[in-house]
Amino acid sequence: MEQKDYKLLSRKDRLKRQAEISKVFIKLGFIAFGGPAAHISMMDDEIVEKRRWISRERFVDFIGVSNLIPGPNSTEMVIYLGLQRGGLLGLINAGTSFILPAMLLTLVFAYLYREYGSIPQITSILAGIKPVTIAIVINALFRLSKAIIKDRMTIFFAIIIGVIYLLGVAEIPLLFVSGLIMMIIKNRNRMKNRFHSISAPSIFFVFLKIGSVLYGSGYVLLAFLEAELVNGLGVLTRSEIIDAVAIGQFIPGPLFTTATFVGYLLKSTSGAIFATIGIFLPAFIIVLILNPIIEKIRESDFIAGLLDGINIASLVLMLAVSIKLASDSIINIETLSIFLTASYLILKFKINSAWIIILGGLAGWIIG
Repeated sequence: MEQKDYKLLSRKDRLKRQAEISKVFIKLGFIAFGGPAAHISMMDDEIVEKRRWISRERFVDFIGVSNLIPGPNSTEMVIYLGLQRGGLLGLINAGTSFILPAMLLTLVFAYLYREYGSIPQITSILAGIKPVTIAIVINALFRLSKAIIKDRMTIFFAIIIGVIYLLGVAEIPLLFVSGLIMMIIKNRNRMKNRFHSISAPSIFFVFLKIGSVLYGSGYVLLAFLEAELVNGLGVLTRSEIIDAVAIGQFIPGPLFTTATFVGYLLKSTSGAIFATIGIFLPAFIIVLILNPIIEKIRESDFIAGLLDGINIASLVLMLAVSIKLASDSIINIETLSIFLTASYLILKFKINSAWIIILGGLAGWIIG
């Protein structure tokens, strides 16, 4: 399944591969609506299902790992895939290709927000896109489950994790404990035996810190931004932070480009650039450091159970997020019709996610 090693390619073939990486992740950067679960679903469809860059087993392994490390989950997935496909240059290429479209779109909205004091009315288009996103995620969950749920024990384990999550247990402890329990189970026999008030470099370091310590998805970002910029430095209001996160949720690509919006409000274009680099830089470094460690964990018969447990928990959490998103997105007969139509088109005709997203947005605009 996995294709020729990047190091063995000729210079010409390496350039072709880098161009391919750019093309794939720029496209995803423009169409990846719906947050990390949707982003990962689209990557599974594009990278694993269609292009077969890596096996689904390696793909789900890093889904699990990305849930345990600080930084934006889906962006770390992109960076990891770029590293696997194109080495160190591929790592940089994939990450920047995925981030830049969202950053540029966010800059446009930040400019409109600061100039006119409001966000353009885009709810109709978004209402059409959301049900489509749910259909894409659920389709990917079925595919991913084949690589994660392998026997009765993993089915039972997944059900238990789902129940515990619904009882209110936080994601990160749940992931860690799930991984440890599965490692123990799999090894039980062996074990018996404001504008100028803050400088651009300061903005960089604020977001570097956030990017280094923020766990889970980008939705936790609101609390960090409020603590640092509202309560700590007092350079923004809570209302501005909420608006920034709202824009980040609408823009396709990584939600962490909310940093672009906030940076622009603080220091115009230079602030936007410094904030974006600051929040994403740790993800590049962490993935680069972890790549060889992940391979060694998977090769170890003893510790591999840790990844298996984390992968099951990650799948269950993605399903839980999908259910929550569905309850917010499928709210009437129109959005239900969009969801069912999108699901049918995906399952029956294997239509590219990009076209499904566009059609969903168009349907939402027409209905609205």
